[in-house]
Amino acid sequence: MPPLRTRSTVDRLDKPSSYASKNRKRKRGRNDEREQRSPDLDDKLREATTLYVGNLSFYTTEEQIHELFSKCGEIKRLVMGLDRFQKTPCGFCFVEYYTHQDALDCMKYVGGTKLDERQIRTDLDEGFVEGRQYGRGKSGGQVRDEYRDEYDPGRGGFGRAYSEGDEKGR
Repeated sequence: MPPLRTRSTVDRLDKPSSYASKNRKRKRGRNDEREQRSPDLDDKLREATTLYVGNLSFYTTEEQIHELFSKCGEIKRLVMGLDRFQKTPCGFCFVEYYTHQDALDCMKYVGGTKLDERQIRTDLDEGFVEGRQYGRGKSGGQVRDEYRDEYDPGRGGFGRAYSEGDEKGR
């Protein structure tokens, strides 16, 4: 009789992030040689100590983030995401821990919880590099804000709805 195969009901926490996977595919098309020389992203994430934290309110402070995320381990560094032009918070941050296990614990216990009435999302990140703290959108903020149709006061109210309101003489 063949052995029984069981399927885990719990998702792996150290799986590659969707952002990192998309970014890797984009870079692979540009320069295949560099991709072959660099270590595999999956290997980097197996030992990652940095978390990308998204869907934060524009009004969430570093102190609030530090207080919440320090419950899972000692924080080495916290980098707030900033609007590229105005240098104001734009809804994301990077939290770096000293150990990989602390980062996994944080994803397990803090990811999906609410902070400032917004459900935050956490994702393992290959590591913070200077320049990644700035938003990538046309407006200087986050990319998703340009695709948002509704006014969202928790995210600062920016986005397409805001720019259309300005055109109407608001």
